[in-house]
Amino acid sequence: MNTKTMGIIGCGVIGSALGEYIAGELGSFVTEVTLYDADCRKSEELAQKIPQAVIARDITELAKKSDLIIEAAAPCVVPEILKEAIEKKKDAMIMSIGGLLGREDLLHEARESGIKVILPSGAIAGVDALKAAKISGIESVTLTTRKAPRSVKGAPYLAEKGIDPDAITDETVIFEGNATDAMKGFPKNINVAALLSIAGIGPEKTRVRIIVSPAYTKNTHEIETKSKAGVMTIRVENVPSPMNPKTSYLAVLSAIAALKSYFDPIRLGT
Repeated sequence: MNTKTMGIIGCGVIGSALGEYIAGELGSFVTEVTLYDADCRKSEELAQKIPQAVIARDITELAKKSDLIIEAAAPCVVPEILKEAIEKKKDAMIMSIGGLLGREDLLHEARESGIKVILPSGAIAGVDALKAAKISGIESVTLTTRKAPRSVKGAPYLAEKGIDPDAITDETVIFEGNATDAMKGFPKNINVAALLSIAGIGPEKTRVRIIVSPAYTKNTHEIETKSKAGVMTIRVENVPSPMNPKTSYLAVLSAIAALKSYFDPIRLGT
């Protein structure tokens, strides 16, 4: 198998997990790992754990050095990163998929350019079945997310509506709408809605409900898809990552599995 060079943008929980996995499991396939984080201390700390690591001064430098560019930073930088990948003919793996809503044109450009773009499943399951159901014709996709009030603190939607999450004492529906509005109102909390939108019937038609309660100890996602192929209901209860309780452990593992598949000639699932 041909060796590759990797670039990781964002050296937080997921970026660090991927870097350490590359160093431990993919060392024979990866000759160099270029790191970049707006907080240079994070990239320097991660570089100490990866023998083949180098640190880039900016995203452009990283893109030049990398066969695969991995974004694990924030939705706001996704368009810039994907543009760099398209321009330089580099593959890309995007974790902050919400950054693609409203910029789906970049995915079309990526197809036209011939690069590979990987969008991991993250904290949900059933994307393979959703893609299959789309061929038959999807009637509706509804995502119901349950979280603890503290996990939605700082969301723009709450400030706009004057909702104090600390004042919530019982199970409360704080949002109902489409995926576009959900991403605008909760950009750090509802990334899964973006993936469902891209894989399914688009953000305007994908329905989202966000429910919070102090009794919730896990982030739970329920997905109901109705199509000509039947009705599919999937429920995922996510435990927090041992590295950071704000990140679902499944999202970290999904990123690692997607990276592993990049090198694996055997493809499982749809």
